[in-house]
Amino acid sequence: MIFGTLVAVGTYVSPSVESSGIAAGPLTAVVIALFSIPGLALLGAGLTAAALGSRSSAAAAGLAMGVGVPVAAVTSAMIGAFFVNWIVSGAPEGLDVAGQILRGGVIVATDIWPLIALGSIAWVVVVRRRAPA
Repeated sequence: MIFGTLVAVGTYVSPSVESSGIAAGPLTAVVIALFSIPGLALLGAGLTAAALGSRSSAAAAGLAMGVGVPVAAVTSAMIGAFFVNWIVSGAPEGLDVAGQILRGGVIVATDIWPLIALGSIAWVVVVRRRAPA
């Protein structure tokens, strides 16, 4: 939830998104966020055990989450967008859209990196407080 929301907000508010060829708008932000959720969920599932360990392990998991969130979100969104566009319009259109999402994702990640860092801290705190004893 934390990072899916950040993807949607970053896609919608980043002034640089349109320069990558993606038409920024609420619907675009929601669709890209929905495509990014599987990758984010896999990243969170993989790092949860580390976040529940010692404090240093939790700090390392938070750092890995902060670095991995843009990669997981963009990769997942690229795969989803390519697949949908490939079915609808063919492979060349799917490749073009995947490239636009890659370019836009890198731009957005550099624009909202402080929010990603805060989201990573919040994720570690939530995981450590909500985990069963």
